[in-house]
Amino acid sequence: MDQRKRPDHITLLGVPVEIGASQLGTLMGPDAMRTAGLKPLLEELGFAVEDHGNLHSAQRPPNDDAPPVHAKYYREIQGWVQTLSARAYEIARTGTLPIFIGGDHSLSMGSVNGVARYCQEQGRELFVLWLDAHADYNTPQTTVTGNMHGMSAAFLCGEPGLDGLLGHEPRASITPDRLDLFGIRSIDKLEKALVKERKVSLIDMRQIDEFGVSVLIRRVIDRVKAHNGVLHVSLDVDFLDPVTAPGVGTLVQGGASYREAHLIMELLHDSGLVCSVDVVELNPFLDERGRTARVMVELVGSLFGQQITDRPTPSNAITAAE
Repeated sequence: MDQRKRPDHITLLGVPVEIGASQLGTLMGPDAMRTAGLKPLLEELGFAVEDHGNLHSAQRPPNDDAPPVHAKYYREIQGWVQTLSARAYEIARTGTLPIFIGGDHSLSMGSVNGVARYCQEQGRELFVLWLDAHADYNTPQTTVTGNMHGMSAAFLCGEPGLDGLLGHEPRASITPDRLDLFGIRSIDKLEKALVKERKVSLIDMRQIDEFGVSVLIRRVIDRVKAHNGVLHVSLDVDFLDPVTAPGVGTLVQGGASYREAHLIMELLHDSGLVCSVDVVELNPFLDERGRTARVMVELVGSLFGQQITDRPTPSNAITAAE
């Protein structure tokens, strides 16, 4: 996962969990991405791709923690998170680059934890770029809905309230200053206060409108490079505007455009920092004839080197933007 030597092997793992969200249907997301041509596209870009199929929530040892009152389907999600964390850690250890295909955003509590555990063993700092309409920084104490996909980022930063979620699986939290919330345009009142208190980096759509995505995403990249870190990209479908990506259960108007999203992916590819990826919240039941699935596959393609031209984004683009 060294940024100077990009992995040439990619592992795909479907995580068909849907109970972390209020809308059913994301369990079909992994197969929709496959149908839209994810594996062939990555192979065309020169990667050796191994598809591990879909994860099943294995029966875990009994947990003696008391389920939080305001965390829906806690026990079921606990099984998913523990199973996925262990699997993500094992995949990361092989040196391949994992792409976790969701499934709702609660899966990130397992995928990122497993990757972070490996990074800690390697002495590398893991940063997380959260491309999402929502901050997902709720806890059982702040949540309005009780949906656990809205608690993922907070859990990864070590916030209390879900302390027993991983059971005997090691918890590898990141610090809040290693999280970048990007594209936010919907945040609950108590959640907003917690994000502010923790000084989490939050780029909302107004900032993107004012400064442009290239300037802002380069700041994220520069910060990761300054710490010799690596980057996990967690891409939620609702980061995009519903006009571009309607196949999601948490539609919020005013999201990133098709080209803004691709530019972010292209710049992240140029950085060489990406070590793992989540693609979450694709709901084929709400999609329009596979349109959103195709968009998400195209974005993953840009993240791994597919370009309109053979040239990388010019280095003077940030100067022009400023």
